[in-house]
Amino acid sequence: MTNMASTMIVSYRLLFITVAFALSFVSVANSTDAADDFSYASARVESCSGCSLNRLPDVKKFIFEDLPQYGENVEFKHIPGAIPELVLLNARGKELERHGLSKLTRKECNDLLVSKGFMKDKEEM
Repeated sequence: MTNMASTMIVSYRLLFITVAFALSFVSVANSTDAADDFSYASARVESCSGCSLNRLPDVKKFIFEDLPQYGENVEFKHIPGAIPELVLLNARGKELERHGLSKLTRKECNDLLVSKGFMKDKEEM
């Protein structure tokens, strides 16, 4: 009977160690996912392509001249009647932040995008 009890204790300890290891692995995987949830993977500028944008020459130049230089993870989305906004997204496409661009200069628009970790392609600078 003593052999059986010690075998069960060893089995339970092994099971406990296995479960603890598995849970720590899941925890590490989830913490990596959680970090990705709060980092910027892409950016999108949403705006009309005329209307109010015609009254904002700096923002219009930023959108049509500068924005294409940032590569494929930064895009322009035409939304009729929309005021210009920078939308920052995580790797899953979830919106993390939204910034109005209407009161910014062209330089400030570029600085905002760069401050969020986006860089222009070297060959087009």
